Amino acid sequence: MPELNLDSILLIALGLSADCFAVSLGISPSCGRLSLPAVARVAVSFGLFQGMMPVAGWLIGRSVLELLAPVTGWVAFGLLAFIGARMLWQAIRGKDEHPAKTDYTRGWPLVVLAVATSIDALAAGLGFALLETSVLQAGLIIALTALLASATGMIIGNHTGRLLGRGAEIAGGLILLTISVRILIDTIA
Repeated sequence: MPELNLDSILLIALGLSADCFAVSLGISPSCGRLSLPAVARVAVSFGLFQGMMPVAGWLIGRSVLELLAPVTGWVAFGLLAFIGARMLWQAIRGKDEHPAKTDYTRGWPLVVLAVATSIDALAAGLGFALLETSVLQAGLIIALTALLASATGMIIGNHTGRLLGRGAEIAGGLILLTISVRILIDTIA
C-alpha cells in the first residue's frame, strides 16, 4: 500500500481549507461588528467538520461512499447556493426592510455551511483508507488548517465589509453562489 507523507497531507489540508476560507470571507461582512466569539464559532465549526469528515469517510469505506458519491456534489451545491442566494437577497433588500438578518455564525446556518464546506473532506477520507496513513493525524492537520483558514477569512472579510458596506455583503453572497456553481460544474463533469 502506498504511503501518504506529511507534505502530501499538508497540501490536501490546504486544498480542503480553500472553501472554508472563501465561505468565511463571504459570510463575514454580514456579521456587522466582528467579535472573537463569532470568529471562534466559525473557525472551530469549520475545523471540526473538516477534521471529522476524512475520518468518517475512512470509516464508511468504499462501498457506502460509492453509493453516496453521485449525490454529495449536488448536496454541497444546494446548501451553498441556498445560503449564498439568501445572503444576496438580504443584502439587496437592505437593512430598512429586513432588520432581522441571519447570523451565519450560529445555529443551523453555521452547521449547514460547515457541512457544505466539508463534503470534499469525506471523499478524501476514502483516499486515506486506500493509502498507508494515520487518518487521525491527517484529520487533525486538516482540522487545524481549516480553523486557521476560516479565522483568517472571517477577519479579512469583516475588515473589507466595513470598508465596502453593503457591497461587501453582496460580494459575499456572490462568492458563495460562485463556489456552488463550481461544485455543480465539477459534479456534472
